[in-house]
Amino acid sequence: MRYPVLVLLGAGLGLAATSAQTSPAIKPDITVAADGSGDFKTVEAAVASIPKDNHERMIILVKDGIYHEKVRIDANDVTLLGQSRQRTRIEFDESAAEARTAPDRALGQAVVNVNGDDCVLQNLTMQNTYGVIGIHAFAVYGRGDRTVITDANVWSQGNDTLSLWRQSGGQYGADAASHVSPDGRYYHARLDVCGSVDFICPRGTCYMVDSNIHEVKSQTEAVWHDGSRGQDMKFVLRDCHFDGVQDWRLARHHHDGQFYFIDCLFSSTMTDRSPRRVIYPLNGGTPTAADIQNNKEHDPTNIWGERSYYYNTHRDGGDYAWMRENLETAPGAPKPGQITAAWTFEGKWDPENKLGPAVTKVDGQGGRIAVTFGESVTVKGRPRLTLKGGGWADYASGSGSATLLFTAPAGGSTAAERIDFAGGAIIATEAAATVRVASLQLP
Repeated sequence: MRYPVLVLLGAGLGLAATSAQTSPAIKPDITVAADGSGDFKTVEAAVASIPKDNHERMIILVKDGIYHEKVRIDANDVTLLGQSRQRTRIEFDESAAEARTAPDRALGQAVVNVNGDDCVLQNLTMQNTYGVIGIHAFAVYGRGDRTVITDANVWSQGNDTLSLWRQSGGQYGADAASHVSPDGRYYHARLDVCGSVDFICPRGTCYMVDSNIHEVKSQTEAVWHDGSRGQDMKFVLRDCHFDGVQDWRLARHHHDGQFYFIDCLFSSTMTDRSPRRVIYPLNGGTPTAADIQNNKEHDPTNIWGERSYYYNTHRDGGDYAWMRENLETAPGAPKPGQITAAWTFEGKWDPENKLGPAVTKVDGQGGRIAVTFGESVTVKGRPRLTLKGGGWADYASGSGSATLLFTAPAGGSTAAERIDFAGGAIIATEAAATVRVASLQLP
C-alpha cells in the first residue's frame, strides 16, 4: 500500500500543498499535542474551538500520541491531519448501544463524528476498541456532505465501522431510521478498514480507491449501499483489496444500491454469494408476520433492481460466475477509464482535482482591489498583490468567500499585476484529497 500525504516540513510542521506553481508551506491553524506542547491537549477541545458557522478551511494538526476520546466535528471546512498514520491514534471503547445512553452521548455514537460539510480526515488511525465481533461499534460516523478520508486506518471489530449517512435536507434533517435515503458525497483513498457486518455503508454516493478491506465475521457482508434517493447514486470501489475470514460475503443492500467493482481483488475466502437485496428472514426460512411487514416497508425503496457491475475484478482461487465483466450493461455503458471520482459525482465535485482556484475578475477602485475566484477560497497568513508600477496591496478581508479585498497604498495604483504568496497563501475551501493553492496569475 502507498501512504502519501501532505508533507510535514521540518520543525515548522508546514503543509505542502498541490498546485501548478511552486507551493508555499501552509502551517496548521491549530495543533493538538497530548503532552501539552500544542494549542490543545485533546482533539475534541480543538474541534470544539471552531465556530459552527465557520466558512474557512481550518487545518488541525494532531501530533503523534494515543488520544482516548470521542470527537464531534460540528463546523464545516475542517481538516483533521495526523502527524503520522500509525502513531496518531484516536481510540475509544464503546458500542453504539452504550453510546446512546452514555453521559457523553451528545458527542455521538462513533469515535469520530462528522456533522459538518467539507470535512477532511487524513493520515491517522481512528479505532473503536470495543472488540466484540458483530456488535454495532462505529469508528467514523458522518452526517456531512463532501467528506474526504485519505491515508487512514478506520478499525473496529463490530458492525458499521465507517458509516457516512448524511441526513436528507441538511445536517440535522430526516431521521436516519426512516426509509428516506440521505444524499451525501464521500471520497476515500488509501484506507485500511476493518469490521464485521456492513462495515463500509455509505448512504448517497461514494468513491473509494486503493484501499484494503478486512471482514472479521463469517457469513456477513463487508460493504453496503443505500442509493435510493437518486438513480445516479452509486458506490464505486476501484483498486481495492478485500480479505476476510472463511465464507465472508461481499455486499448487500436494504434499499436500492448500485455497486461498481473496478480492478478489485477478492481473497479466496470470499463465499459464492453475489450482492443482493436483504430479504427477511435472513436464513431463507418461512417469514413471520414481522418479516413480511419489514420486507413490505422496504419495497418502495427497491425499484431499480439489482445493480452490481464488474471490470477486471477477480478472486484468488478462481472467479465466481456472478463476477463476470458487465460494465457495458451499466447506465451509459461507461468505459473503465471513465470511472473516476469526477464521473462518480456527476461532474459536480472532483476531490481528485489538483488545479488551484483561478481568478475570474479583478476590480480596483477607491483604494480597494477586489479579486474574485471561481470558487470559495481561504486565506492563510498575509498574501498581497504586486501592483503595476511598483508597490503592494495588502490582504484586507474576504476569506471563506469567492472574493478577496486588498488595500492599496493611498494615492497609489490599483492596477494589480500578480498575487504574491511571500506572506501567506490562498487555498480552496472545498474538501479535496490535497490542498489546492490558488493561481498566482491574474486575468
